[in-house]
Amino acid sequence: MIPYEEIRVPVTGGELAALRWPAGETGAPVVVALHGITANALSWGAVARELAGRATLVAPDLRGRAGSAGLPGPYGIAAHADDAAALAKGAGEGPVVLAGHSMGAFVAALAAVRQPDRFGELVLVDGGFGFPAPTHLSADELLTAVIGPAMDRLSMTFPDRDAYRSFWRAHPAFGGEGWSPEVDAYLQRDLTGAEGAMRSGCLLEAVRTDGVGLFQEEVLAAVRELPQPATLLWARRGLMNEEQGLYDETRLAAAGQPDTKVRAVPVEDVNHYTVLTGDKGARAVADALLRAAVQH
Repeated sequence: MIPYEEIRVPVTGGELAALRWPAGETGAPVVVALHGITANALSWGAVARELAGRATLVAPDLRGRAGSAGLPGPYGIAAHADDAAALAKGAGEGPVVLAGHSMGAFVAALAAVRQPDRFGELVLVDGGFGFPAPTHLSADELLTAVIGPAMDRLSMTFPDRDAYRSFWRAHPAFGGEGWSPEVDAYLQRDLTGAEGAMRSGCLLEAVRTDGVGLFQEEVLAAVRELPQPATLLWARRGLMNEEQGLYDETRLAAAGQPDTKVRAVPVEDVNHYTVLTGDKGARAVADALLRAAVQH
């Protein structure tokens, strides 16, 4: 892993924890990168390595996660978008490149719509395009359908860090070449508590609020209202490494992607997680970020 700095940024209610991987040269572009619903800032570690100092990468622990777990609510996609704008304000002069993975892509799109002068081009990673919620499902049923396994993990306890590591190493998405020291560090950042009863540091209330928020009209509409061009890198494979990913050409057409400012690019041989954390995915993301920076 390459070195990073721990920083804290004033936001409503307190300070947002973030990691900063500085560029090797003064005047290099700045990227603000947002993680998924139960992830944390270190999910961007492999991308930072692939950037190799050609840009400054700043990734927060979103409100209710890891180092920002102590920040109070309200939670929700809009609250994260406001926090991202505050982070960008202190990250560099002029518009910064904004990126988001999974839920973070929805946050990025909403932040760009709300603060068009704060951000340049966007890079969305396997997220940002959604679909209206089925009307026959309750909020709890909807959350179970979308992030059921993730919600279950938040209620689990683990005797020690090795047990948590073993839990994740058995996950289909991280099997074989999907595991790395960067993935291990990212997942271990999530763990909190004393040995014997360690658990995820993600707050269940935050995850529930954010999960429901992904289906709000303003959030779903944001990607179609972007003031700047964007690139969507979508994974061919899904959350459990299944052949069907979150997106494919048909699903993106149904979501209206061809009529937006978003260019959709498939990434082969990756799943929803390794499109960000694996070598091939991280390389594709880093290249997209640098291309977006050139457009400023």
